[in-house]
Amino acid sequence: MTQAANPAKRQRQVSMVLDLNKCLGCQTCTIACKKMWNTDQGTDYAYWNSVETMPGKGYPADYPLIGGRTDKGEVKRGTVPNLDTGYGRAWNFNHKEALASTGQPVKVWLKPKEEVKWGANFDEDVGEGHYPQDNHYFYLPRLCNHCTHPACLDACPRGAIEKREHDGIVLVNQDRCHGYRFCVEACPYKKVYFDHVRQVAAKCIFCAPRIEEGVAPACARQCPGRLRFVGYRDDEEGPIWKLVEKYKVAVPLHAEWGLGPNVFYVPPMSPPKMDAKGRPTDEPRIPLAYLESMFGPRVKEILDLLHSERDKKKRGEKSELMDLLIAYNWNDNFKLEPQHREVFSEHG
Repeated sequence: MTQAANPAKRQRQVSMVLDLNKCLGCQTCTIACKKMWNTDQGTDYAYWNSVETMPGKGYPADYPLIGGRTDKGEVKRGTVPNLDTGYGRAWNFNHKEALASTGQPVKVWLKPKEEVKWGANFDEDVGEGHYPQDNHYFYLPRLCNHCTHPACLDACPRGAIEKREHDGIVLVNQDRCHGYRFCVEACPYKKVYFDHVRQVAAKCIFCAPRIEEGVAPACARQCPGRLRFVGYRDDEEGPIWKLVEKYKVAVPLHAEWGLGPNVFYVPPMSPPKMDAKGRPTDEPRIPLAYLESMFGPRVKEILDLLHSERDKKKRGEKSELMDLLIAYNWNDNFKLEPQHREVFSEHG
């Protein structure tokens, strides 16, 4: 898939915004991605799209500590996550024995055959705090950020990773890849994986064939919470520009790493903590400092605006921002147009 040469064609960037106030943690997006693109045996452990409970270790476990960037955006040597304790191997279950078991009580329960050390969502719904005073957690869906300055691309000595000009999607050319895994080390988000069977790198392709047809990625289209918005950064009529540039309520994850992520998040609002007598306080359950460590110093400003606009809606006043985030019309979440005629014009 190569773009025909067209000097007059401007560079564009397709992007996604995720409203964390609407994520159900249902993993529908994860399964949609896994079933559509990532069924190879060598990456059976890998989830290009993952939904993580935060506060938590994330996926792979503790990925911010082993990435290729410091909190000042400086390059450092990252590491490849351990398959057992970082990612977690794909489990093999005792289906045959369990299904053959009869009688009461059940003699054989369905369970993994091997000792399980870690896995995606091992800490799902755990969070932090103490019930009922200040317990809290929220869901954080993550995929490749298709960064403006991709660390994976810079780290590859083979030139096997490219960033497309017409939509900004970052892809691995697996015909050129020699499996050095420098890209896995370099990505601080740890969203590049290694196929242990084919010995090549693999990652989210932002559903590039669908984007070329003007169709949103599977993770976005299948989301029952309508929390994902997809479009181009420069489209002032689209949801991305409105949420990122106009209202400025969507911000990237760990912008301090300096890679220019193109996946953005609306930070989660929080119910209040309770005092010893069970009365609500003025302090949010999710610590502001924790959200700022992920989404930057503007979190309070964003949350204040969300509360203000929500109150306007409660009073029956108009709020374009709330109408956009509520997503009354699901199709308005996606503002794309087919591009395949331009992309493949050299082939007629």
